[in-house]
Amino acid sequence: MNQTKARFSALLPLGAFLAIYLGTGAYYQSQGVDFAFYQLKAPVAILPAILLALLLAKGSLNARVEHFLKGMGDNNILLMCLVFLLSGAFAAITKSIGGVDATVNLGLSALPASLILPGLFVIAAFISTAMGTSMGTIAAVAPIAVGVTEASDLSITLTLGAVVGGAMFGDNLSIISDTTIAATRTQGCNMKDKFKTNLLIAAPAAVLTLIALGFLGESAQVNLPESSNAFLALPYIAVLALAVSGLNVLAVLSLGVLISGVIGFIQVDTYAISTFASDIYNGFTGMQEILLLSLLIGGLTGIMKSEGGLEALLKAVNAISNRIGEKSRAAAEFSVAALVSVANLFIANNTISILVAGSSAKEITDQKGLDPKRTASILDIFSCIIQGLIPYGAQILLASSFAKVSPITLVGEIYYCWALAIFAVIAIVTGYPAIKSSRAPAETATAH
Repeated sequence: MNQTKARFSALLPLGAFLAIYLGTGAYYQSQGVDFAFYQLKAPVAILPAILLALLLAKGSLNARVEHFLKGMGDNNILLMCLVFLLSGAFAAITKSIGGVDATVNLGLSALPASLILPGLFVIAAFISTAMGTSMGTIAAVAPIAVGVTEASDLSITLTLGAVVGGAMFGDNLSIISDTTIAATRTQGCNMKDKFKTNLLIAAPAAVLTLIALGFLGESAQVNLPESSNAFLALPYIAVLALAVSGLNVLAVLSLGVLISGVIGFIQVDTYAISTFASDIYNGFTGMQEILLLSLLIGGLTGIMKSEGGLEALLKAVNAISNRIGEKSRAAAEFSVAALVSVANLFIANNTISILVAGSSAKEITDQKGLDPKRTASILDIFSCIIQGLIPYGAQILLASSFAKVSPITLVGEIYYCWALAIFAVIAIVTGYPAIKSSRAPAETATAH
């Protein structure tokens, strides 16, 4: 077991990465350079940070490298990488056979322009709630959003922002989501109590977002497409149905790849097995940047964790909580919110952030007499907010990769997460909602 003391210096490498990546992008932006944040690729920008982490870490070089590799090999990191690869393959195949165009045509024919953006938000929210994962939802719906922008004058970042917002809404609320399971287990509360509390905070943010998206899309000009083969939309319909069924995200995307290929063989005369194989590979290579960055961030986090960086964060927030938490319930709940938010900023994974902050949050809850279901909701909500707004988070990277847009630009268009932050702060200040806890023991569902 690692006996390294908590050290804030262990967090310096991530700060260096953000300074290099964001600073370079801001410089090129000030110079009027197109695609400013793409001038220095993130996987390259993080290399000096990794080198710094290895230099600052204690112990033998072999031990430092082992911590780095262990971080890269974390189950959550590997799962994300597989999702990236499969979603890239699915997107490439469906685009090649005309599935994206067919799906967009169906959507444009069924919805007026003013409801396209709210419609995408609702679809993403429904799938994510049923599926329990924002990543799988974005992988399924983001290509459709990109196709919609190509057939209209809607902003690509605004359209993708609607999808990401809906995906984060569902992931935050879903009973089968690993964030919900982590939050309720660490706080020892009932899932349905947490769900009710969470919903009463998130629902107003979702309604406000829908109104805003409807207003922003009201004047959109849609180019009605020529008639297309609706049968080519079947892969997306199948993926949405499989996602709603609660099937594992990897199984959903794998079946989506197979179904797309079969539809292509049947419906497209020129589509052959060689084309199918090429599309899969092209989809894989299209996710190269995000996959590399995810692996490298995982390795960097592994070093920071082994050197006591994350422990230092938790101790600092706990110290602040002990000083201000006596003043009021709100101060203690803000401490919990700060705890998980700071952890998420450095870990870039909402589930792991909840697990890391969970025990400290439980101590605050017990010491200050907080309601466990509110603490669980705060953990889940604020991890959702941060995860949906950090440009180096998996959800933002995946969505931006489909449209080749800057993650920084996309963050500003995810209105749901901004709205959720406002309503979450209001909920803490006012103590809303006040719901009696049920006496049933906490559920023990497992993540998938």
